[in-house]
Amino acid sequence: MGFVFGSRSSKEDKDAATEKVGAGLSQPRDPQAPKGRPTPKRAVAQSQRKAVVASTGNRKEDAKRARERRRVELAKQREALANGDERYLPARDKGPVRKFVRDYVDSRYSVAEMFLPLAVIILVLSMVRIPSIQKIALLLWLGVIVLILLDSVGLFIRLRKAVNTRFPDEPKRGAVAYGLMRTLQMRRLRLPKPQVKRGERP
Repeated sequence: MGFVFGSRSSKEDKDAATEKVGAGLSQPRDPQAPKGRPTPKRAVAQSQRKAVVASTGNRKEDAKRARERRRVELAKQREALANGDERYLPARDKGPVRKFVRDYVDSRYSVAEMFLPLAVIILVLSMVRIPSIQKIALLLWLGVIVLILLDSVGLFIRLRKAVNTRFPDEPKRGAVAYGLMRTLQMRRLRLPKPQVKRGERP
């Protein structure tokens, strides 16, 4: 008899446990209760909430609002490119490493930044139908290319050393190439706008 009652009691306990699990799955979870899974990143959760709140159920209205938000974001980016506001800079320009690289390049003179005006002068000289002047234009062209290569190699070495020294633990992928590309632009045309003066070390 004891064995019979023991078996029945064990079976009832298992059934009760099964009912509790089923009830837990079927009932809605209390928002304040633990989720039992990793909490999503705050930024992702906030963006999801914003997307839900922003939706009006009207496709045309949602598209109009999205365009307006994009227009505002682009306006903020343009302003940030002019004043260096880190909050609204494009992703490729954000971060302390990229800012240091920009300041490092902007604080120095480089041959590459004079490439466009020199190229125009050389092009005009090469169009003159005088062999001696055309020969001079060719020599100038070769000289400019050699100077740019030498200056760029020197900058590459110095900038890489400076970045590794200043930011030993920060991700630096593409930072030096970013600086070299910036030297190809004339200083007054660079974006984001230079925030340091010539000779002012970052």
